Amino acid sequence: MNHKPLRDQVIVVTGASSGIGLATARMAAKGGARVVLAARSGAALANIVAEIEAGGGEAVWVEADVGERAEVEVIAAKAITAFGGFDTWVNVAGVTIYGPLRAVSDADHARLVQTNFWGTVYGSLVAVEHLSRRGGALINVGSLASDLAFPFQGMYSATKHAVKGFTDALRMELRHEGAPVSVSLIKPASIDTPLPRRARNYMDREPMLPPPVYPPEEVANAILHCAVHPLRDVIVGGAGKVFAASKEFAPGAFDLLAPAIVAMQKRPGRPRRPAGTLHEPQQDDTGFAKGDQPGYVMRTSAYTRASLHPLALVAGAIGLGLAATAVLAPRGTGRRS
Repeated sequence: MNHKPLRDQVIVVTGASSGIGLATARMAAKGGARVVLAARSGAALANIVAEIEAGGGEAVWVEADVGERAEVEVIAAKAITAFGGFDTWVNVAGVTIYGPLRAVSDADHARLVQTNFWGTVYGSLVAVEHLSRRGGALINVGSLASDLAFPFQGMYSATKHAVKGFTDALRMELRHEGAPVSVSLIKPASIDTPLPRRARNYMDREPMLPPPVYPPEEVANAILHCAVHPLRDVIVGGAGKVFAASKEFAPGAFDLLAPAIVAMQKRPGRPRRPAGTLHEPQQDDTGFAKGDQPGYVMRTSAYTRASLHPLALVAGAIGLGLAATAVLAPRGTGRRS
């Protein structure tokens, strides 16, 4: 199922005030798409839309909390009013909590689930109601935590597992109905965004991401590829694929890594910021696609770029196999039998 070229699309992006959502909105606008940006921080969105328009793009913004279905419906209504509808809907909005599951309050757990899971559910159902009539793409941003669990981000992992199950079931139902809607799940590994700084934090130090870390533009590129040439799911970051495969083959061994994973999530020498943006937005971390991850951030992911073009990947693998066969095959001596 192929969709319109990017330049002919209207794309809705939730969680567009920072991180992956912002990188996606900027890249889409640069590619000629008209963009509807949604997040809880209206002031940040207004500045981003002004930036897009100054660069010659078209965009509108909606201040909305995706955890409330009525507000998600306002996002769709804005897209219809401004541009006559939309062709791709991208659910990016998400938050996280760092800390032991037993230490986190019920209220914090509930708010995380409301944003990460129900926000994706509401966005998906509202989007599909529109897309099933005109065709298009639904793209949900899960995580490597859709396949793996991470200690001290237990409820975040649970919501991303739930997003995967919901997305897979919705895809099957749409196929059963014959709806002209593709459904993609993007599963980023560690991505250099403000997410750790925005987290509700129960640890004794500020959170950080376990390496290797990839840039948010790598995720945006995968999202927009699926808007035109949809894939079922995409892992962003080759290391993520290795970890997911390792867990499948040796789940017990992965469990033994818990102390190391906890240690890698604590930033050395940086005192904690406890509140984060779980319950309300903070202006100091909006408008930034990238975070301040210490250490090296990968420039790209060769694995992800290859996975976006699976036929070329298979052809390349076959070519390498034939070349290896030619090199390793025993050579004749030139004598006739």
